[in-house]
Amino acid sequence: MKKSWKYQKQDENVVKEISDKFNVSPLVAKIIANRNFNSNEEIEAYLNPDISKIYDPYLMEDMDKAVTRIIEAINAKQKIVVYGDYDVDGITSITVLKKFFKDLGLDVGTYLPNRLDEGYGLNKVAIDKIANLQTDLVITVDCGISALDEIDYANQKGLEIIVTDHHECGEVLPNAVAVVNPKRPNTKYPFAQLAGVGVAFKLIQAIAIKLGLPQESYLKYIDIVCIGTIADIVPLIDENRIIAKNGLEMFRNTQNIGMKALLKRCGFTRIDSGVISFGLSPRINACGRIRDPQKALDLFLTEDEKEAEILAAELDEANQERQNIERKIFEHAKELIENSDMKNDPIIVLGDDNWHHGVIGIVASKLVDLYAKPCILVCFEGEEGKSSGRSLPHFDLFNAVSSSADLLERFGGHEMAVGLTIKRENFEEFRNRLIEYTSKVIKGEYISEVTVDAVVRSSDISVDVVEELKKLEPFGEKNPMPIFLYKNMKIVAIRTLSNEKHIKLSVKDNQYIYDAIGFNLGHLKNSFLSQLLHYKIIHH
Repeated sequence: MKKSWKYQKQDENVVKEISDKFNVSPLVAKIIANRNFNSNEEIEAYLNPDISKIYDPYLMEDMDKAVTRIIEAINAKQKIVVYGDYDVDGITSITVLKKFFKDLGLDVGTYLPNRLDEGYGLNKVAIDKIANLQTDLVITVDCGISALDEIDYANQKGLEIIVTDHHECGEVLPNAVAVVNPKRPNTKYPFAQLAGVGVAFKLIQAIAIKLGLPQESYLKYIDIVCIGTIADIVPLIDENRIIAKNGLEMFRNTQNIGMKALLKRCGFTRIDSGVISFGLSPRINACGRIRDPQKALDLFLTEDEKEAEILAAELDEANQERQNIERKIFEHAKELIENSDMKNDPIIVLGDDNWHHGVIGIVASKLVDLYAKPCILVCFEGEEGKSSGRSLPHFDLFNAVSSSADLLERFGGHEMAVGLTIKRENFEEFRNRLIEYTSKVIKGEYISEVTVDAVVRSSDISVDVVEELKKLEPFGEKNPMPIFLYKNMKIVAIRTLSNEKHIKLSVKDNQYIYDAIGFNLGHLKNSFLSQLLHYKIIHH
């Protein structure tokens, strides 16, 4: 992927004003200035995301209907089942509702569809199973907004459905008791980018308000909400930042036995958003991708330390297995692309009979990074294919897929990621339509832009400044980790790590030697060695 470098230009007067008013170093003030806040109030909210500033949940459409129906079910001792997705967002959503209802003295049932047998979201087989348990009310979390037929079917079976979701809404909403989604058209809710677990959190907040419960009754789960929010790569701004910042603080001393066991198993000591994104999340997701997602949910819910240790080990092993499968599919897909004209297409749409559909989403992400093109991979099983797609910034993959909805059995997702089911007989036409659609939207080669926050010198860097940078955490979508440019460094030593996957350097300016690491940049070793050799010859 080609990259261009963009240098942020700050108004020095603005930087000084921020530095003085908020008592931060000029370097940190530059980063804050780069975030384009409109007022000092916004900067204050960014630096001090106060949990008391979360929004009124009743601003969300149908929240009052959902809460009224749930309280009716609680009072009538009706059977409730929480139905969620099998990823981190869905599993944490179920955890939050399950634990909250348990505190109210209600033992609600849970249902996680198996990715391999049932696929994403509500399905009729699951609805039959839930109905046969004499269930009265189903609450979906992180799914349901596109399940129009399935919810109609559930209604016919005598089930009432409350949908809580955060995915894009279609033109028609499902025929449910309530549809709680911050992305609903014409919403009054101030923030549309909550994760699925964020919407579940707003639901328990609303129930607590209605029942006159203390804030602690729902805020005590903010560490679990934080995990799902960071893992789902939603923008870490506004209410999500409040959730993530306060959740991380609680998570560092989490009382969740399962999470303690998983952290111990993986050897994590410093807890930040990176540990959740790249350490915990892949392990939690691995069960849903290639094994039984119930294991991950059980880990969140267990109150037994021995069981937690066993489950944490299973999740870790599942993740290693997932990595091996993923590596093989990636190499195979790359080979198919390189040996065809597909590399010239504006979008990669590729299918195969021997792939594991639990990991093709991860592979699609890697292919996007490699080829700088949106990518949809399909795993065929018989005459039907299950697919995951990933996109580039500024290309709405959900809209692209929606343009060929008539060829699909079902689909859902958002701008950057989609999932769909398609008949084999429709695959080629679907591929051709997407190529045509994408060629009209994406003009020319995609160039990734790398934004440099500031050019630094050794005098800009100190232990105090490094500590101060932590005020800007957690980093993630829409609040990226700062990028600094340090010019005129000289390489003095090079080696590769992890079978030449990563590169480690020692670099020097006029005064100091620094260690540096480039993840997934092992392929640059020879280029750097030639530069090092050239430097030594010249300065011999």
